[in-house]
Amino acid sequence: MNIFYKKPQNRFALIWNFMFLMLFLSFIVRLLLMFYCWKKADLNVIEIFQVFLKGLFFDIGTASLFAIPGIIYFLLFPVKYIGSKVDKILVYTGVFLSLFILSFSFFAEFTFWDEFQSRFNFIAVDYLIYTYEVVNNINESYPLPLLIASMILMTLTMMWLLGKMKAFKITFAARPIFINKLIPFALISGIAILFMAFVPNRWAETVSNRYEQELTKNGIYSFFAAYRQNELSYDNFYISADEKKSLGLVRQSMQRKNVQFVNNEDITRFVKDSGTELHPNVIMITIESFSASFMQHFGNDKAITPFLDSLADRSVLFTNLYATGTRTVRGMEALTLAIPPTPGNSIVRRTDNGGLYTVGSVFQSKNYSRTFFYGGDGYFDNMNDYFSGNGFDIVDRGRTDLPGDELPTKRTMIPDELVHFKNAWGIDDEDLFDAVIQQADVQSKQWKPFYNFIMTTSNHKPYTYPTGKIDIPSGSGRDGAVKYTDYAIRKFIGKASQKSWFKNTVFVIVADHCASSAGKDAIDISKYHIPCMIYNLPDFNNMKINKLCSQIDIYPTLFHLLHWSYTSKFFGEDVLDNAFVPRALPGSYQELGYVVGQKMGILSPVKNFETYSISTDFEKEKKDAKADNNILPMNIAYYQTAYDLYKKGALKQ
Repeated sequence: MNIFYKKPQNRFALIWNFMFLMLFLSFIVRLLLMFYCWKKADLNVIEIFQVFLKGLFFDIGTASLFAIPGIIYFLLFPVKYIGSKVDKILVYTGVFLSLFILSFSFFAEFTFWDEFQSRFNFIAVDYLIYTYEVVNNINESYPLPLLIASMILMTLTMMWLLGKMKAFKITFAARPIFINKLIPFALISGIAILFMAFVPNRWAETVSNRYEQELTKNGIYSFFAAYRQNELSYDNFYISADEKKSLGLVRQSMQRKNVQFVNNEDITRFVKDSGTELHPNVIMITIESFSASFMQHFGNDKAITPFLDSLADRSVLFTNLYATGTRTVRGMEALTLAIPPTPGNSIVRRTDNGGLYTVGSVFQSKNYSRTFFYGGDGYFDNMNDYFSGNGFDIVDRGRTDLPGDELPTKRTMIPDELVHFKNAWGIDDEDLFDAVIQQADVQSKQWKPFYNFIMTTSNHKPYTYPTGKIDIPSGSGRDGAVKYTDYAIRKFIGKASQKSWFKNTVFVIVADHCASSAGKDAIDISKYHIPCMIYNLPDFNNMKINKLCSQIDIYPTLFHLLHWSYTSKFFGEDVLDNAFVPRALPGSYQELGYVVGQKMGILSPVKNFETYSISTDFEKEKKDAKADNNILPMNIAYYQTAYDLYKKGALKQ
């Protein structure tokens, strides 16, 4: 029986039944995701009711938007041809494709949630663009033939259900007058227009529990909302202050005896050091998704990082360092620009991101060569365009048929003879490190120091790596990937130590972000904690920096240890300076955090501000009943100033 009335004029019977199926499917997804994160979400009865009630609201809007092509077709298709062969072919094809998209979304929601603990967001938009890497990653992480077969079976089952409801029969038998088509068209399109114009996805984020926010959302609606809001205007969405006042607060926090500001318009300043400058080679290993909690130094008892733990005792070790974001491009932004995360996408992913004053600019001023190494295709996430546009040479495993290959600086492809293993994201870390050593041998003969930025990939789903290297089977999970990464770095340092250039080379080992940054709250600060160590720096072979600090502070601190005098446009500061105020700047795509002492302020869209009290070990957060406005001015100052200076071009060289 058809769920809806069977009047002969009901040409829209198929649309109504399709929308009902869509609502039912969304309910099932929400229910299963709730069970999946039940313990972490910690929802009470009222919150569960709110999730499903508000979720239904978003589902109705999404179903209306999804039905737009169908209602336009049914409105305009001539009545005399209804039920014809052409009509049936077009309708069956359209319904099949629409249901297949729903089936794909159904499965994709669970795989995406498994990785990011959220509905579709900016990351999903990026993944749609970079289909080659993503499809291969899915193929290697999941049984793709089985998934496709399941999606087709699910699609055919839903078509069969529509047939059993007699939706097709009624739709093809209808002979409606125009007014009878216009009424449902106006109703559905009206709802769709209202949602497009007046219902932002952030309406689901009016509660503090992040899991409740994400469960309330509709995945498809969230995807298109993220696509539309790839960059957020700070002034439009966040609490603002007078620009000059905010700039003044930031400049005041940077004022030191050895610092002289160049002008009154921005943060450009000259940092003076009276010591004798050291000019070692610098190699930075940026480890994919490497949480501090993986290391024994930070409480892990699985012994999966034996080499890095041993290296930590022979290095300058940052014990209280926090990432600025949750994605690789956000880590790259922090490590190259030393800037807080501006709302929206990372600057690495934006268009106007060339000619910036980067950490590489400081190395250039000291006559260093600069090279970016990546084991995958640097076209992904706009990495090659960003690094080449800021003066780096490129060494990657890229294909030559994609945009980004004709770059203003030199690009070298890692040769086949160095590649022994690869997965969806690129070659294994051992092969990447071998390419770095090969290049370093060449660089060391050019009689100028070199700065190499390495981005690893092995510690990423599908967690596959060469067999026989460690005692955990390839593809078995994160622990194995972490241990293999540790193994690859040990081999790299071992091989490098045999080179003539090793003695005069400093290694910076740091994570781009944590393995998982999702939590009950908008920003779970404990899941931003990353390790960083500076190894092989003369006279600093066992030093711990315990101050609370940010990813953006690493290079200003290194430059101090090297006694460099240099021009800075960085928000990052020398942690070892006595005047340094311990603080961290964690962020997501929308939330902008500021941590100082045992407090964390969070700025979020719709000009919202809230604070959290943090436990002494940074493992627990509790939202304050009333926001602590004492930290609001600096919270605003960092992010508003960073946004303003970037948009005005003040961070250019």
